[in-house]
Amino acid sequence: MTRYNMGDLTDRIRMTLIQMIPFIGAIVFHEVGHAYIAKRHGDNTAKDLGRLTLNPIPHIDPVGTLLFPMLNMITGIPLMFGWAKPVPINYNKLKPYRRALFLVSVAGPVANVLLAFVAAFCFVAIALFVPHDFYLFEPLFAMSQAAIQINFMLALFNLIPLPPLDGSRMLESFMTLEQSRSLVFSYCWRFFGRGR
Repeated sequence: MTRYNMGDLTDRIRMTLIQMIPFIGAIVFHEVGHAYIAKRHGDNTAKDLGRLTLNPIPHIDPVGTLLFPMLNMITGIPLMFGWAKPVPINYNKLKPYRRALFLVSVAGPVANVLLAFVAAFCFVAIALFVPHDFYLFEPLFAMSQAAIQINFMLALFNLIPLPPLDGSRMLESFMTLEQSRSLVFSYCWRFFGRGR
């Protein structure tokens, strides 16, 4: 992935810092994607609470945004993983409901895929046009590479149709109310080990 030795604590810290920028960007864009599409379909909740912003501060989740990156650094896991504070959405305000539910849910993964393509463009541009002996070449190269991987991973992970991931809401948008309730009950039943 890079020339850094992940077994060395200094290099782990360096890699964590390099990955933090694309990681924060990925989770913020993901949540803003949800908030923006929700606003377009009648729900201003996220906007009214100051969450329709690229400022990362309102999106920070103590566990997903701070603790997990620290665990990455300690354990030496080569790719950062975590999450932001979910944007509040009042699904009762979405119009038309089913179409809006699907679009709001898929907006986060789509935002990550778009950001991954932007990162891929930067990756190629850095490789072709930035002198390899430039002192910022390696961190910029590693950062753009991490941005591609993190965004694609986040998009794919959130498409899994299990609550509270976006894939479950996307699936719900194609169901009747009774089917949706049955699915939630089934998830809860299995989660508590009763459905095995």
